[in-house]
Amino acid sequence: MNSGADILSKLALCFSSFDVFFRRASGDDGVFCYCWATVFALVFISLCQILRKVRFFSHASSPSSPAVSVSQSPRSSESRISTLVSDEDLKDLIEKLGERSEDGEIWEDVIQKSNPRVSYTAKCCKPQDGGPIKYLSTTVFENCSPEVLRDFYMDNEYRKQWDKTVVEHEQLQVDSSSGIEIGRTIKKFPLLTPREYVLAWRLWEGKDKFYCFIKCDHSMVPQQRKYVRVSYFRSGWRIRKVPGRDACEIHMFHQEDAGLNVEMAKLAFSRGIWSYVCKMDSALRKYIATSHRPQGPTVSAVSLMQKIPPEVENQTDDIANSSGTIITGEGAKRKKLLRKPSKKQVAKGLLLVGGAVGSAVCLSRGHSALGAKVALAYFLTKLRKRGAQQSQTSQNAGI
Repeated sequence: MNSGADILSKLALCFSSFDVFFRRASGDDGVFCYCWATVFALVFISLCQILRKVRFFSHASSPSSPAVSVSQSPRSSESRISTLVSDEDLKDLIEKLGERSEDGEIWEDVIQKSNPRVSYTAKCCKPQDGGPIKYLSTTVFENCSPEVLRDFYMDNEYRKQWDKTVVEHEQLQVDSSSGIEIGRTIKKFPLLTPREYVLAWRLWEGKDKFYCFIKCDHSMVPQQRKYVRVSYFRSGWRIRKVPGRDACEIHMFHQEDAGLNVEMAKLAFSRGIWSYVCKMDSALRKYIATSHRPQGPTVSAVSLMQKIPPEVENQTDDIANSSGTIITGEGAKRKKLLRKPSKKQVAKGLLLVGGAVGSAVCLSRGHSALGAKVALAYFLTKLRKRGAQQSQTSQNAGI
């Protein structure tokens, strides 16, 4: 008891004044106080380090919102932006949309679907160099003009209302001389870390058609730990009127590396794209019915759209007329039958591995967690839909 009282008295003595607390003497009291002062200093330093780290991570995770600049940036920055998307990119896009395959490229039909209001076809190709898979697709919307479809596609504010994967979008910069716009988009997918897209895009207007090309630009925004930044993205489209009827089509090329395994990304695309197209069509009909005007910034790539250079315009007609054909009738049935064996082989492969999650791990080639999440999300969605259909059937039977 006396020893405890002695310790308390010494503690009181040490904290009673800074002179006593920080002095170092040869006696017992001085040594005792010096030890506690050392402990106190170490704790204080540790707390300071923790606070600095907390402040750093909070600053890093806070959404950055650089001020939008419209052709008022320094000359070096302005020159860099004006060359991000060039006429050469347009020429390359036209070649790709013309479906002129490179040496050794083999394109595989992925999906062909239609209803009275919209039709969709897509095919894919695995590059020989092992890069991201390439997609070519054609979507035809009935009772729609090319101008309305262009505005609908480029209206990112309206997209946030109907596309639930888009959780955030902001315009970063616009160059009025070239018409190039830079923006940042955050997309959220089930069971996956959100993806961050920092992109630059540019539009061109030709004879009864519009072109757009999009690519990555990572220099505008520092990377954040809570997102997976898409490192490779090249995409573009052509919108034009369908000859002889009240409809327009968008013919698109797309190549993206979002950190997913190629096979799993292809599976998710083929299973989910038609539902996405139908949702897009419903949003387009509401856009037309409400006479929507673009909800985003007044100065954008659409308002600064450039004319196609004459030398490029002359070579687009033949290529454009040879692409974007929708296969119907017996040809479509034959292609569908040809695709069935490959689907059976995929299904057998999934069963041999031991189910959806097992197949994802097997196919992932270094991205087992991502593959498993995609497969799990897909099959959970299928189970929910099947459960909803069964409950609806039971209710109808009860009635």
